[in-house]
Formats: sequence, structure tokens, C-alpha cells
Amino acid sequence: MMLQQAATPMSAPIPPHLQFHPSPKPFNPIPLASPKLRAHLASNSFPSSLPVDGSCAHDAALLSLLRQRRTDEAYQAYARSPLLPGPTCLSRLLAQLSYQRTPTALARARALVRRLRDEGQLHRLDANSLGLLAVATARSGATSYALAVLRTMLRSGYLPHVKAWSAVVSRLSASPDDGGPGEALRLFDSVLRRVRRVAVSTDARPDVAAFNAALNACANLGDVRRFAQLFDEMPEFGVEPDVLTHNVLIKMCARAERKDLLIFVLERLITSGLVPCITTLHSLVAAYVGLDDLVTAEKLVQAMREGRQDLCLILRQSNDGTSIDRIDEEAHALLEKLVMYRHLTECHGNGNEPPLLPKAYFPDSRMYTTLMKGYVKEGRVEDVIRMTRAMQLEADPASHPDHVTYTTVISALIKVGAMDRARSVLADMGNAGVPANRVTYNVLLKGYCQQLQLDEAKELVRDMSKHAGIEPNVVSYNILIDGCILVDDSAGALAYFNEMRERGITPSKVSYTTLMKAFALSGQPKLAHKVFDEMEKDPRVKVDRVAYNMLIEGYCRLGLIEEAKKIVEKMKQNGFQPDVATYGSLANGIALARKPGEALLLWNEVKERCAASPPLRPDEGLLDALADVCVRAAFFRKALEIVACMEENGISPNKTKYKRIYVEMHSRMFTSKHASQARQDRRKERKRAAEAFKFWLGLPNSYYGSEWRLEPVDVDEHGAI
Repeated sequence: MMLQQAATPMSAPIPPHLQFHPSPKPFNPIPLASPKLRAHLASNSFPSSLPVDGSCAHDAALLSLLRQRRTDEAYQAYARSPLLPGPTCLSRLLAQLSYQRTPTALARARALVRRLRDEGQLHRLDANSLGLLAVATARSGATSYALAVLRTMLRSGYLPHVKAWSAVVSRLSASPDDGGPGEALRLFDSVLRRVRRVAVSTDARPDVAAFNAALNACANLGDVRRFAQLFDEMPEFGVEPDVLTHNVLIKMCARAERKDLLIFVLERLITSGLVPCITTLHSLVAAYVGLDDLVTAEKLVQAMREGRQDLCLILRQSNDGTSIDRIDEEAHALLEKLVMYRHLTECHGNGNEPPLLPKAYFPDSRMYTTLMKGYVKEGRVEDVIRMTRAMQLEADPASHPDHVTYTTVISALIKVGAMDRARSVLADMGNAGVPANRVTYNVLLKGYCQQLQLDEAKELVRDMSKHAGIEPNVVSYNILIDGCILVDDSAGALAYFNEMRERGITPSKVSYTTLMKAFALSGQPKLAHKVFDEMEKDPRVKVDRVAYNMLIEGYCRLGLIEEAKKIVEKMKQNGFQPDVATYGSLANGIALARKPGEALLLWNEVKERCAASPPLRPDEGLLDALADVCVRAAFFRKALEIVACMEENGISPNKTKYKRIYVEMHSRMFTSKHASQARQDRRKERKRAAEAFKFWLGLPNSYYGSEWRLEPVDVDEHGAI
């Protein structure tokens, strides 16, 4: 398939049938941003010359249909013909199908591209039509396909218009998938490398929207260094930061947990001559809420309600200058320089007075709802209810509760187990003229499942379909499958999975992994493996680390270590490194199987990963399981290494448990007086490790009164220390 071919590394050679041959005519793609421009592209951007292949009469008729915007008829005429139309007709047909952006039209566009690929005729398509296809597929959610199209264009010598490639970067940067922001930056870098090699100006040069998309990817990754590098590259392309750039900078400071820098971002924006938007202030409120500073968030919202313009002064007074312990001083210094340079160079000239906002801003429902989410996080349910009532009394309709507000109220009530009150919110929404949508129903559905009230959950599904006219979607079924897991009903989980497919709803990654979880937790790893195999065969989903971990856990729960290790090897071969969850499952499986030798091998791998870059951060479950196995097997030196690692990572070892294991299993280990000298010599090092471990536990040992150590020490001819 095209996606598989296009997704190969940038350095890989391109098969001849996938290569685009640049047209001898100059390429001047037009912007694809606005609907008017897209319509112009689909209607007028292609020359009216007759096609060079096939029947001239047929191509002329096809071109006439396209000019009349009769795209469906044109596609049907194209599909019936055994001969390919000329480049003009093909490019224009692809452009108009992409412009429609309906599922049917995009499916036809991809079928057209697939046919040209199979016949080795992809070079007939021009860059404008391919760029429009990339934008349309990205906006429809098929970001991987859009990325493949752009990569193929770049490898074939085409430079897509900035509006085309930046749209894909924007989608990738906001992708919930961990690989999305990374792919966004790789695409951004690929385009910039080619743009820098072009001597003349090109429409592919990045604009402020492209940089903002890449900066957003850095913020989502928490990559301060890359963020600062991109900021420094903006002047090279004549790009100045705009309001959205500063909004992303607020997000970056929040991700870096630099609450002390947020005020300076706002001051930087104002002193730059830019006018903040309501999203800027919402970003500030969200940042303070996310950093658990509800007091400052409340002050900010209250000042806006009063129409005050001295928000910078209020935030300065609230800024205690505290931030987290700075592990990476260099990265924090870069962020400080980026945020505060204008403050340091310009604010001293006016007595360091905080600037005023150019106008008054009033909070909207989105801002109130963000503050309410902070209340939910702290369990302040009554404050959530109080704010909802206050919003209902606001004079400005923009401040009235909306779907998100009411859904937040439901979440707060669910958190404290008040399911009846949560259900009554649906009636309140109807009375307020804000009928519940599918998201609201799904939140309530999840609440019932978490409270193990599956009968009420089933009733809610029937109610949302019968009375609200809302059919359950894939998220609804995933919630129901997960609910079955909570009550140990793997058969019910499978029934919901099959019902979902029977209703024509495509399973997602979560659907497959949740069903695998149902079988793994119920002791049926082979059924979990069957689901995994089906997931691998489904072209609409991509197997990820979560799926591998779920399968590994299924085998480890039964102590089937060899089967689990095979999955780990397959996981590595497919480019997924084991994480803490993987190692934790293996450690628990090893403990269940009573294979201490495997524990030593696993600990060695974990140590290597901890010393690698980026380092693995082991959790308490993993280290405790490994330490437990080592103590039981009398591997005291390794046990000491593990507990030392626990203490280094801020984890308190369970000395009481290890002391009990030692006393029950090893208290008489070295008491035999009849062992041969050779056997005593072999046990000498082991005994020293045992004494050191007893010293750490606080049990009587030979180290009292001296410093214990694990390094070799001198012994006399009789073996005494």
C-alpha cells in the first residue's frame, strides 16, 4: 500500500513506480488556507490543454464535467473507463474530490491514487492536487496517510505549499498519540532542510502558523531546548512571534512547571505591541489550574469579571517566584532567557511598572469551566455547583454553562459517588436548552461502570438511544467493555465487542487492548493473543506498546515466562522498547514462576536501561517484585543493589517484609558446623553479602560497631575477616 511505502525512512530508495517526476512547467502552488482559495484551486488552477493519453473525446467530456463542478459524475466516468485520463483531468479530479472532504469523496481520492500507484503513473498528479489531498485527509483524521503523501512528495523533489504541510504538522503536534508531536517535528525539519537548499523564494517557506504548530509539538513533548531553537530560527525566515506563539509559550512554561515565568510571558506579549486574545487569558488560567494554584486562577478570573486591566500587577503580587527543583538547569536557563529578555531590556526604562491590558476582557464559559475542573481535581463539589449557578445568572450569554460545563459538573458528582445527582444533571441541561450530547452520556456511562452499576449503565445506553436519539459510538462500547472487566465478566466484554462490530462501528486501539485486558485478567492469555493477532491484521489500527504490554501481562499472570519473553523480543523487533509496565509484568511473572535466575537477568537489563539515555524510571512495583525474588533466593548482593536503586528514586523499601522473609527462610543458613572447608570457602562471599543485608535490615550481624561495605576485604589464612 502507498502508506507502507511512503512511511519508509527518508534515506531509503524510492521504488520507480512510486516516484513523482517533476513537471517541466514552473510550479507555483497557491495557498490552500481559506475555502475561497480551495475552491479556486479546485476550479481554476489547472491548464486547459487537452490530455495526452486515451480518448481525446472522453477526456474532453471528463474535463467539462469537472468545470461544471459535477464531481460525482466525473468520478463515475473516470471509474468506468479502462484508460487513464491525462494529467490535467487526473489532477483536477483529485483536487475536487479532496475539496469535498466527505468520507466518500476522500475514499475515491485514495482509490484514484492507489490505481495510479499500481500502474506506475503517480507522476501524472501535480503538487497542488497532492497538497490538497494531504490537507483534506489530515483534517478528516487520517493524519498518517497525509504524512505519507507529503513524505513521498518531498522524496520526489516536490515542495508542497506551506499551507499544505503546516496543516499536517499542526494535526500531528496535537495528536494524542505519543509519536504525533515527534513526527510533526521530523516533517517540519524535512521541509526546512529542502527550503534552505532552494536559492529562490518559495511558497513552501514556513510562516508563523507553521512555526506555531512546531512549537506546539515541542510544548506537548516538554522539549524546552527544541522550543528555544525553533524560536531562534524564526527571524531567519522573516517570521515574528504572534499572539498564538505566546499562547504556546504559556503552555511550554506550564509543562516545564515554571509558574514563576507565566506573568512574564503576558508582559512580553503586551510590550511587543501585540493585543492578547481571550485564549491567552484562558491559557493562563489553565496553566495555574494545572499547576494546582487555584488561588491565583481565582484572582485572575475575578479581576476579569470586574473588568480590570491591571492583570499583570495582580499576577506579580501573586507570584511567589517558586518553581520545581531544576534538574536540567540549562533547559530552564534557555526558557528564562526566552521569556524574560524583553522584560529585562525594556521594563527597567519605565520603572519596571507592569503594563496594562489594552482593553478589558471578561471570562467566558470555557474559562469558568477550566476553573471548575480545578475544583473537581480537589474534590470541591459544592464550589462546582455554586459556580454553575453563578454562570446561569451572568448577563452575557457567552458566560452561560455549555455542554462542557455541565459535563464537568457530572464528573464532579461522579467523583464523590453521587450518581443520582449526576443523572439529574441531564434534566437540568434539557431545561437550560443545552441538551446532553454523546460526550456527556459517555462520561455518565463511565461513572456507572466505575461504580459497578452495570444495569444502570445498560439502561442509560437504551435511554440515550430511545429518548435522546444518540447512538453509542466506539467510546461508549469501550467503556462498557471496561465495565465488564471490573466485574470479571470477560464473556460480557466479548459480547459488547462483537455487538459493536455488528453495528458497523470500527474498533479502535482501545477496543482491542481493553478486550485483551479482559482475557488477560481472567487468566486466558491465549484468547488475548487471538485478539492481538486480529489487531495486527486490522489495517485501521496500529499495534502499540500498550497492546504488547497487555499480552505480556496475560502470560505473566500465569507464570508463563518463556511465552512472555517471546512477546518482548517481538516487541523490540517492531521498534518498541519495554517500559516500566513491561518489566513490572515480567518481574511479577518471574516471582510467580519461582525463577530467580530470570530475575537476575531482568535486573541487569533494568540497570542498563536506567543508565541509558533517556533513563528508565523504575517504579515501586517493579523494584519491590525483583527485591522480593532476590531475598527469597538468597541473592543478597543483588537485593542490596535493588533497594539502593529504590532509595535513589525516592522509594521507601519495605524493610518489614524483607526482614520477615529473611527470618523465615534464611536465619539458619550459615549455622552448619560440619561443612567442608571447600564448601565454607564457596559460601564466604555469600555470607558477607548476607551480613551486609542483615545490617541494612537492622538484624544482629557482624558489622555492628563498624561500617559495612560490599567491596572485597582482606582475609586471613583461616578465612576470618
